Amino acid sequence: MTTISIIGLGWIGEPLAANFKEKGHQVKGSTTSAEKQEKLIAKGIDSIRFSLNPHPEGIGFNALFQSEILVLNIPPRTRSGDGIFHLEQLKYLRSLLDRSPVRKVIFVSSTGVYPEVDSAEEYMEDFPISVENTGNDTLFRAEQRMNSDRNYDLTIVRFGGLLGDDRIPGKYFSGKENVAGHTRVNFIHKQDAVRMLAWIIEKELWNETFNGVAPVHPLRRNIYEKNAADLGIAPPASYQNEPDGMDRLISSAKLLKTGFEFEFPDPLEFKYQ
Repeated sequence: MTTISIIGLGWIGEPLAANFKEKGHQVKGSTTSAEKQEKLIAKGIDSIRFSLNPHPEGIGFNALFQSEILVLNIPPRTRSGDGIFHLEQLKYLRSLLDRSPVRKVIFVSSTGVYPEVDSAEEYMEDFPISVENTGNDTLFRAEQRMNSDRNYDLTIVRFGGLLGDDRIPGKYFSGKENVAGHTRVNFIHKQDAVRMLAWIIEKELWNETFNGVAPVHPLRRNIYEKNAADLGIAPPASYQNEPDGMDRLISSAKLLKTGFEFEFPDPLEFKYQ
Protein backbone atom coordinates (compact mmCIF):
# COMPACT_ATOMS: atom_id res chain seq x y z
CA MET A 1 0.00 0.00 0.00
CA THR A 2 1.36 3.37 -1.07
CA THR A 3 0.73 6.57 0.87
CA ILE A 4 -0.23 9.48 -1.39
CA SER A 5 -1.08 13.11 -0.67
CA ILE A 6 -2.88 15.37 -3.14
CA ILE A 7 -2.50 19.12 -2.77
CA GLY A 8 -5.72 20.38 -4.34
CA LEU A 9 -8.79 18.13 -4.11
CA GLY A 10 -10.56 19.97 -6.90
CA TRP A 11 -12.01 19.04 -10.27
CA ILE A 12 -9.15 16.60 -10.97
CA GLY A 13 -7.87 15.99 -7.44
CA GLU A 14 -11.10 14.63 -5.97
CA PRO A 15 -11.68 11.88 -8.59
CA LEU A 16 -7.95 11.12 -8.45
CA ALA A 17 -8.24 10.50 -4.70
CA ALA A 18 -11.18 8.18 -5.35
CA ASN A 19 -9.13 6.34 -8.00
CA PHE A 20 -6.26 5.82 -5.56
CA LYS A 21 -8.61 4.62 -2.81
CA GLU A 22 -10.17 2.05 -5.14
CA LYS A 23 -6.66 0.69 -5.80
CA GLY A 24 -6.00 0.27 -2.09
CA HIS A 25 -3.67 3.22 -1.57
CA GLN A 26 -3.77 5.33 1.57
CA VAL A 27 -4.79 8.80 0.41
CA LYS A 28 -5.18 12.21 1.97
CA GLY A 29 -5.58 15.58 0.36
CA SER A 30 -6.09 19.27 0.88
CA THR A 31 -8.96 21.69 0.41
CA THR A 32 -9.22 25.37 1.27
CA SER A 33 -12.80 25.47 2.62
CA ALA A 34 -14.50 23.91 5.64
CA GLU A 35 -17.63 23.20 3.59
CA LYS A 36 -15.68 21.26 0.94
CA GLN A 37 -13.76 19.44 3.67
CA GLU A 38 -17.01 18.18 5.22
CA LYS A 39 -18.27 16.96 1.84
CA LEU A 40 -15.01 15.13 1.13
CA ILE A 41 -14.96 13.46 4.54
CA ALA A 42 -18.57 12.36 3.97
CA LYS A 43 -17.36 10.66 0.78
CA GLY A 44 -14.64 8.85 2.71
CA ILE A 45 -11.76 11.03 1.51
CA ASP A 46 -9.33 12.08 4.24
CA SER A 47 -9.09 15.84 3.73
CA ILE A 48 -7.14 18.55 5.52
CA ARG A 49 -7.68 22.32 5.44
CA PHE A 50 -4.63 23.83 3.79
CA SER A 51 -4.00 26.95 1.74
CA LEU A 52 -1.03 28.94 0.50
CA ASN A 53 -1.72 32.69 0.85
CA PRO A 54 1.14 32.57 -0.18
CA HIS A 55 2.45 31.32 3.18
CA PRO A 56 0.96 28.05 4.49
CA GLU A 57 -2.23 28.22 6.55
CA GLY A 58 -4.42 25.49 7.97
CA ILE A 59 -4.75 22.92 10.73
CA GLY A 60 -2.62 19.79 10.83
CA PHE A 61 -1.36 20.28 7.29
CA ASN A 62 2.07 18.82 8.05
CA ALA A 63 0.37 15.41 7.73
CA LEU A 64 0.11 16.08 4.00
CA PHE A 65 3.89 16.00 3.79
CA GLN A 66 4.33 12.61 5.48
CA SER A 67 3.36 10.50 2.46
CA GLU A 68 5.62 8.67 0.05
CA ILE A 69 4.14 10.47 -2.98
CA LEU A 70 2.84 14.02 -3.38
CA VAL A 71 0.61 15.16 -6.25
CA LEU A 72 0.71 18.94 -6.54
CA ASN A 73 -2.18 20.49 -8.45
CA ILE A 74 -2.47 24.19 -7.65
CA PRO A 75 -2.46 26.13 -10.93
CA PRO A 76 -1.96 29.89 -11.03
CA ARG A 77 -5.19 31.71 -10.23
CA THR A 78 -5.56 33.05 -13.76
CA ARG A 79 -3.63 32.76 -16.99
CA SER A 80 -2.52 36.39 -16.81
CA GLY A 81 -2.81 36.89 -13.06
CA ASP A 82 -0.26 37.64 -10.42
CA GLY A 83 2.57 35.25 -11.26
CA ILE A 84 4.66 36.48 -8.36
CA PHE A 85 2.00 35.27 -5.91
CA HIS A 86 2.02 31.76 -7.41
CA LEU A 87 5.80 31.55 -7.32
CA GLU A 88 5.73 32.65 -3.68
CA GLN A 89 3.24 29.86 -3.00
CA LEU A 90 5.67 27.35 -4.46
CA LYS A 91 8.57 28.81 -2.50
CA TYR A 92 6.76 28.14 0.77
CA LEU A 93 5.61 24.74 -0.45
CA ARG A 94 9.17 23.80 -1.36
CA SER A 95 10.21 24.72 2.16
CA LEU A 96 7.68 22.24 3.55
CA LEU A 97 8.53 19.63 0.93
CA ASP A 98 12.29 19.82 1.34
CA ARG A 99 12.00 19.11 5.08
CA SER A 100 9.62 16.20 4.56
CA PRO A 101 10.05 12.47 3.90
CA VAL A 102 8.28 12.83 0.52
CA ARG A 103 10.52 11.43 -2.21
CA LYS A 104 8.27 11.33 -5.28
CA VAL A 105 6.32 14.30 -6.67
CA ILE A 106 3.95 14.83 -9.61
CA PHE A 107 3.67 18.50 -10.52
CA VAL A 108 0.67 19.41 -12.66
CA SER A 109 1.53 22.10 -15.19
CA SER A 110 0.00 23.10 -18.52
CA THR A 111 0.76 23.04 -22.23
CA GLY A 112 0.49 26.82 -21.96
CA VAL A 113 4.19 26.72 -21.12
CA TYR A 114 5.01 26.06 -24.80
CA PRO A 115 5.51 29.04 -27.14
CA GLU A 116 2.39 30.70 -28.55
CA VAL A 117 3.71 30.02 -32.03
CA ASP A 118 2.15 27.82 -34.71
CA SER A 119 4.46 25.11 -35.97
CA ALA A 120 4.56 22.48 -38.71
CA GLU A 121 5.62 19.97 -36.04
CA GLU A 122 3.91 19.11 -32.78
CA TYR A 123 5.54 20.37 -29.60
CA MET A 124 7.32 17.53 -27.77
CA GLU A 125 8.34 17.47 -24.13
CA ASP A 126 12.01 18.02 -24.99
CA PHE A 127 11.33 21.29 -26.84
CA PRO A 128 13.79 23.86 -25.41
CA ILE A 129 11.57 26.29 -23.49
CA SER A 130 13.14 29.49 -22.18
CA VAL A 131 12.09 32.76 -20.55
CA GLU A 132 12.29 34.32 -24.00
CA ASN A 133 9.99 31.91 -25.84
CA THR A 134 7.59 30.48 -23.23
CA GLY A 135 3.90 31.11 -23.70
CA ASN A 136 3.42 31.54 -19.95
CA ASP A 137 6.27 32.89 -17.87
CA THR A 138 4.64 31.91 -14.56
CA LEU A 139 4.25 28.27 -15.60
CA PHE A 140 7.82 28.14 -16.87
CA ARG A 141 9.22 29.56 -13.64
CA ALA A 142 6.97 27.29 -11.57
CA GLU A 143 8.33 24.20 -13.31
CA GLN A 144 11.86 25.46 -12.74
CA ARG A 145 11.18 26.17 -9.08
CA MET A 146 9.95 22.62 -8.52
CA ASN A 147 12.85 21.14 -10.51
CA SER A 148 15.79 23.03 -9.01
CA ASP A 149 18.03 21.68 -6.23
CA ARG A 150 15.61 18.89 -5.38
CA ASN A 151 16.04 15.76 -3.31
CA TYR A 152 12.94 14.01 -4.67
CA ASP A 153 11.93 12.32 -7.92
CA LEU A 154 9.83 14.72 -10.00
CA THR A 155 7.54 14.14 -12.95
CA ILE A 156 5.91 17.15 -14.61
CA VAL A 157 2.55 16.71 -16.37
CA ARG A 158 1.53 19.38 -18.88
CA PHE A 159 -2.21 19.10 -19.42
CA GLY A 160 -4.01 20.58 -22.39
CA GLY A 161 -7.54 21.97 -22.09
CA LEU A 162 -9.38 19.91 -19.47
CA LEU A 163 -12.92 18.99 -20.49
CA GLY A 164 -15.72 16.61 -19.51
CA ASP A 165 -18.67 16.64 -17.11
CA ASP A 166 -20.08 20.18 -17.32
CA ARG A 167 -17.02 21.65 -19.03
CA ILE A 168 -18.41 21.72 -22.57
CA PRO A 169 -16.47 23.81 -25.11
CA GLY A 170 -19.50 24.46 -27.32
CA LYS A 171 -21.44 25.86 -24.36
CA TYR A 172 -18.96 28.70 -23.92
CA PHE A 173 -19.43 29.87 -27.53
CA SER A 174 -23.12 29.12 -27.97
CA GLY A 175 -24.74 31.91 -29.97
CA LYS A 176 -21.55 33.98 -30.05
CA GLU A 177 -20.43 35.84 -33.15
CA ASN A 178 -17.03 35.94 -34.85
CA VAL A 179 -15.80 32.82 -33.04
CA ALA A 180 -12.36 31.40 -33.88
CA GLY A 181 -13.13 27.96 -35.26
CA HIS A 182 -10.30 27.42 -37.74
CA THR A 183 -7.61 26.14 -35.34
CA ARG A 184 -7.17 22.61 -34.05
CA VAL A 185 -7.36 21.78 -30.36
CA ASN A 186 -5.19 20.30 -27.62
CA PHE A 187 -7.82 18.87 -25.25
CA ILE A 188 -7.92 16.03 -22.74
CA HIS A 189 -10.94 14.47 -21.07
CA LYS A 190 -11.16 14.61 -17.29
CA GLN A 191 -11.25 10.81 -16.99
CA ASP A 192 -8.07 10.45 -19.03
CA ALA A 193 -6.34 13.17 -17.00
CA VAL A 194 -7.09 11.26 -13.79
CA ARG A 195 -6.06 7.95 -15.36
CA MET A 196 -2.82 9.47 -16.63
CA LEU A 197 -1.75 10.67 -13.18
CA ALA A 198 -2.54 7.26 -11.70
CA TRP A 199 -0.66 5.58 -14.59
CA ILE A 200 2.51 7.54 -13.85
CA ILE A 201 2.51 6.31 -10.26
CA GLU A 202 1.55 2.74 -11.20
CA LYS A 203 4.31 2.46 -13.82
CA GLU A 204 6.82 4.49 -11.74
CA LEU A 205 7.48 6.97 -14.55
CA TRP A 206 9.62 9.32 -12.49
CA ASN A 207 11.97 12.14 -13.49
CA GLU A 208 10.09 12.69 -16.74
CA THR A 209 7.90 15.30 -18.37
CA PHE A 210 4.69 14.23 -20.14
CA ASN A 211 2.16 16.10 -22.22
CA GLY A 212 -1.42 15.24 -21.28
CA VAL A 213 -3.31 15.80 -24.53
CA ALA A 214 -5.64 13.57 -26.55
CA PRO A 215 -3.83 12.35 -29.68
CA VAL A 216 -6.55 13.57 -32.09
CA HIS A 217 -6.74 17.32 -32.81
CA PRO A 218 -10.04 18.26 -34.50
CA LEU A 219 -10.96 21.77 -35.58
CA ARG A 220 -12.63 23.95 -32.96
CA ARG A 221 -15.66 24.63 -35.13
CA ASN A 222 -16.24 20.89 -35.60
CA ILE A 223 -16.29 20.43 -31.82
CA TYR A 224 -18.66 23.36 -31.29
CA GLU A 225 -21.04 22.09 -33.96
CA LYS A 226 -20.97 18.53 -32.56
CA ASN A 227 -21.64 19.79 -29.03
CA ALA A 228 -24.58 21.78 -30.38
CA ALA A 229 -26.04 18.77 -32.21
CA ASP A 230 -25.47 16.32 -29.35
CA LEU A 231 -26.55 18.52 -26.46
CA GLY A 232 -29.25 20.66 -28.00
CA ILE A 233 -27.48 23.98 -27.58
CA ALA A 234 -27.14 26.76 -30.14
CA PRO A 235 -23.93 26.67 -32.19
CA PRO A 236 -21.86 29.82 -32.65
CA ALA A 237 -23.74 32.41 -34.69
CA SER A 238 -20.71 33.06 -36.91
CA TYR A 239 -17.02 32.24 -37.26
CA GLN A 240 -13.97 34.29 -38.05
CA ASN A 241 -13.11 34.28 -41.74
CA GLU A 242 -9.66 32.76 -41.36
CA PRO A 243 -8.05 30.10 -43.58
CA ASP A 244 -7.05 26.77 -42.09
CA GLY A 245 -3.29 26.64 -41.71
CA MET A 246 -0.55 25.62 -39.33
CA ASP A 247 -1.54 25.05 -35.73
CA ARG A 248 0.07 25.03 -32.32
CA LEU A 249 -0.30 21.31 -31.63
CA ILE A 250 0.99 19.37 -28.64
CA SER A 251 2.22 15.78 -29.02
CA SER A 252 1.08 12.86 -26.86
CA ALA A 253 3.53 10.41 -28.50
CA LYS A 254 5.78 10.08 -25.44
CA LEU A 255 2.87 9.12 -23.18
CA LEU A 256 1.52 6.65 -25.73
CA LYS A 257 4.92 4.95 -25.91
CA THR A 258 4.58 4.02 -22.22
CA GLY A 259 1.54 1.91 -23.10
CA PHE A 260 -1.08 4.36 -21.89
CA GLU A 261 -4.37 4.09 -23.77
CA PHE A 262 -6.81 6.99 -23.91
CA GLU A 263 -10.47 6.26 -23.19
CA PHE A 264 -11.28 9.40 -25.19
CA PRO A 265 -8.58 9.84 -27.86
CA ASP A 266 -10.81 12.10 -30.00
CA PRO A 267 -12.30 15.29 -28.51
CA LEU A 268 -15.22 14.95 -30.94
CA GLU A 269 -16.27 11.91 -28.89
CA PHE A 270 -15.82 13.35 -25.39
CA LYS A 271 -18.65 12.46 -22.97
CA TYR A 272 -20.35 15.19 -20.95
CA GLN A 273 -22.88 15.27 -18.13
